[in-house]
Amino acid sequence: MASLSDVRALTISDENAASTTRIAAAARPTAAFTLANTTHANGTARNVTVTTTGTGDNAKTVTVVGTDVFGDSLTEVITSTGSAETVAGSSLFLTITSATCSAQYAANVSVGSGSVCAQAVEGANRVRIKGFAVVSGGTAGDVEFINGSPESGTTLFKSRTIGTANDTVDRTVPSQGVLFDSGATIKYTVDVADNITVFYA
Repeated sequence: MASLSDVRALTISDENAASTTRIAAAARPTAAFTLANTTHANGTARNVTVTTTGTGDNAKTVTVVGTDVFGDSLTEVITSTGSAETVAGSSLFLTITSATCSAQYAANVSVGSGSVCAQAVEGANRVRIKGFAVVSGGTAGDVEFINGSPESGTTLFKSRTIGTANDTVDRTVPSQGVLFDSGATIKYTVDVADNITVFYA
């Protein structure tokens, strides 16, 4: 009887555009925002944005509390500028528990989903990446393979997408594959990759 492979596959796909109001609609709370959603559109972890419409909010902050790609506690403070603009955070939240402003903003402010995405391959479990296939979006860019979470882990390697929509980069990792002893996270930006399949054991 032939031996069975222990290789598994995970397909990641999140092409949803960034939304400045996904987490909390435009308002002027004095403290906590009323959350419209506590997750991002396709269930991946994403960065959070704060969008202001007033010009008198320099150094005011929004503290975002939730969980990271592995489901562990995560907090980030996003600081607004004196301009009416969107400020993107760098941490990637799987869920959002609360968003609280340091003081009432001069005009409406909203909390949204950014364009940087990540997904864990097998939670925080130790895995070996054996291969991957990346279907390119319309923009060339890097797909990062991170040992651990995007906030504290180490990028072990990257794959560059072509930038022509629907072109595929297909790679097999030789020998035993690449070891991710702190859990594997795949990180990319919307429109860089439309679909990613990871083969792991």
